[in-house]
Amino acid sequence: MAPQPSHAESSSKPSPALASGLYVVATPIGNARDITLRALDVLNAADVIACEDTRTTGSLMARLGVATPLTPYHEHNAGRARPALLARLARGEAVALVSDAGTPLVNDPGFKLTRAALDDGHAVIPIPGPSAPLAALVASGLPSDRFLFAGFPPPKEAARAAFVADLAAVPASLILFESARRLPATLAALAAGLGARPAAVCRELTKRFEGVRRDPLPALAAHYAEAGPPKGEVVIVVAPPDADAAAAALTPQDLDDRLRAALAAGLGTKDAAARVATETGVPRRALYQRALALSRSPDREADG
Repeated sequence: MAPQPSHAESSSKPSPALASGLYVVATPIGNARDITLRALDVLNAADVIACEDTRTTGSLMARLGVATPLTPYHEHNAGRARPALLARLARGEAVALVSDAGTPLVNDPGFKLTRAALDDGHAVIPIPGPSAPLAALVASGLPSDRFLFAGFPPPKEAARAAFVADLAAVPASLILFESARRLPATLAALAAGLGARPAAVCRELTKRFEGVRRDPLPALAAHYAEAGPPKGEVVIVVAPPDADAAAAALTPQDLDDRLRAALAAGLGTKDAAARVATETGVPRRALYQRALALSRSPDREADG
């Protein structure tokens, strides 16, 4: 999420010297005042700041009063830029790594640099701070004791449906990034694959027009289908499956009927189990074993 700082910040004290290493520095996701004091110390004292976009980061650094040189490091130049950054570390320099906004390594190319630095024996030091997935989870009001960050769903319809099906049985809240343009289609896919789970669409977090819409997935899908894509950056949070409620609402006969219908439609046992798992939240493994039994002796199982 590109930062939209509203206030200038600067460090009033000289930053302490830094030991050599790769400093993974979180930067604001919207409001410049979310920068941490430690992040300011590191950004001021580093020998160089590696960033995705020198214009975006340069604008933020100007507002923060940081004059450290910038060098681009992004998915298109990483193969060329990474050896140069590793050479700096080998010379004993301190390299700060930032993303366009938020915590590096979350949906950006910093992972390979971090691994390469560790492989070469260099220190990797996290400088924690703003994170869009965590900010959305906190704002959503959904369970936060266990969660999965799933990144961006695939843009194509079939791949997106398969992506959602793989997430259906995950016993945790789900956090996804999505472009505003694709939000209506993704919400429709989530509603079709996950049912009426509680969910939240978090938009423009920490910015002037921040907003959170909380509703079951079908209601969210219907709203954005009618209203169209919203403006700004979006994070989706979806509640975990309610296994207890699913077990109480579905009898073994209900599950058998669903499995038989899937098998009769021409699906194999694996795909039939996957479909019913998506529809009900019942674990796929148990449904697969039952689908095998039904497929081997359909008449006997139907009568028995």
